[in-house]
Amino acid sequence: MSNEIFGFIGCGNMGGALATAVSRIVGGEHILLANRTPEKAAALAGALGARACDNVRAARESDFLFLGVKPFMMADMLADIHDALAGREKPCVLVSMAAGLTMATIREMAGVDCPIIRINPNTPSAVGKGLVMVCADGIDNDDPRMVAFRAAMAGAGLLDDVEERLMDAGSAVAGCGPAFAALMLEALADGGVACGLPRAKAQMYAAQMMLGTAALALETGRHPGQLKDAVCSPGGTTIQGVRALERGGFRSATFEAVIAAYEATLALAKK
Repeated sequence: MSNEIFGFIGCGNMGGALATAVSRIVGGEHILLANRTPEKAAALAGALGARACDNVRAARESDFLFLGVKPFMMADMLADIHDALAGREKPCVLVSMAAGLTMATIREMAGVDCPIIRINPNTPSAVGKGLVMVCADGIDNDDPRMVAFRAAMAGAGLLDDVEERLMDAGSAVAGCGPAFAALMLEALADGGVACGLPRAKAQMYAAQMMLGTAALALETGRHPGQLKDAVCSPGGTTIQGVRALERGGFRSATFEAVIAAYEATLALAKK
């Protein structure tokens, strides 16, 4: 790994998860952390062996600058660091994870001509099991900087190239999906407790089952319906559970959750 500096402005759930993932590959000494609440950046820096700083220093010294602030805060934050970005001898690569904001919008807000990578990660990136959607402008896959970026991000999980026009739809599934999955995990564990399982065992069984089912889908490439059918014996117990889920509108509710999240993401771009 080369000596690039990875700066993070915003150390919230997602920024912190990515900083943690990147630190596993490049080491904390190559990471700068800035946050609106400096104590939060300092705490994470201490945990990762990284350096806490302010936004301006991160903009001046980072080779890759991750923009981890809320979409409605992006314009003001970029205005505050404009001079630091514009005064650099070599432009940094801006890495935006802001939902609903296109690369063109980020470039306009920043007011500088520099490469932009747009990513849409999810919280499992903190444990190296995430999905990170990637698209870029002003930098291609053969560029050494993109090679270094991908190498550093390997600690987050699977990186998948996607056209920017599909980024928001992908976010509704992979970015918002951990919340939906966590709801199901919690409900499965509650059901186990209702049937007499200790809470810790019920949660562990539910989590390992979800992990294994996801791995089975990815490794076999089989349709989810086939995986479901393989567990549903004629006249058996599982099909009765599926029946109860269908009666409760489980699939429809999940379908609508994804669409609602997608529409909310589109609305962010209009604010």
